[in-house]
Amino acid sequence: MVIYKVLSALLSYPRAELQEAAAAIGAAILAEASITDETAQALTKLSLELGKGDLLDLQARYVDLFDRSRSLSLHLFEHVHGESRDRGQAMVDLRERYRAAGLDLAANELPDYLPLFLEFLSVLPADEARQTLAEAAHVLRALSERLQARDPSYAAVFTALEELARSEPDAALLAELRAVKTDDPNDFAALDKAWEEAEVRFGPDAGCASTVGRKWQIPEVKVS
Repeated sequence: MVIYKVLSALLSYPRAELQEAAAAIGAAILAEASITDETAQALTKLSLELGKGDLLDLQARYVDLFDRSRSLSLHLFEHVHGESRDRGQAMVDLRERYRAAGLDLAANELPDYLPLFLEFLSVLPADEARQTLAEAAHVLRALSERLQARDPSYAAVFTALEELARSEPDAALLAELRAVKTDDPNDFAALDKAWEEAEVRFGPDAGCASTVGRKWQIPEVKVS
């Protein structure tokens, strides 16, 4: 489904390619019938912000939100497994699901990065994509709530994902995520302490989980 490619693009690190694709992204959003009109309008607002804003400012905004704040990390398993050993096996399992769908990742790409996960969903049949997305319903809701307080424009992406999943999150799992303290990207001492833990690798050639400065190929968005 095109909408998954659109949402993947909106959650990618802002680059010139994203700005050039903003008009096509906006048109694809308005043509999408699987999300509400209110959500479509909010997504269109975000696409306009990303398309017309100063690129350096947009990049700084992105880094502050998603790279300097672990509570808003776009790595899904950060919120599910943290730094536990279970995260490594979950990475392996998800990578295998990608391969089964015909997607090959670069050695340093972590499969739980949400824009990449959405690219995966875009190649699945609609029902399978919805069910797979619903597995992360509690994470999507928690991130949506945290972003409402930090950046409502980006929160619209998670509202759209919840609408696509059409699944209420598990109450107990959501309660655990709601109990997590939201970190302040301007509290440098706390951030240093949080990132003091040893880097977690999943195999000899796995890369770092950070998305700072990460190159991301903006998917072609076609509007029929």
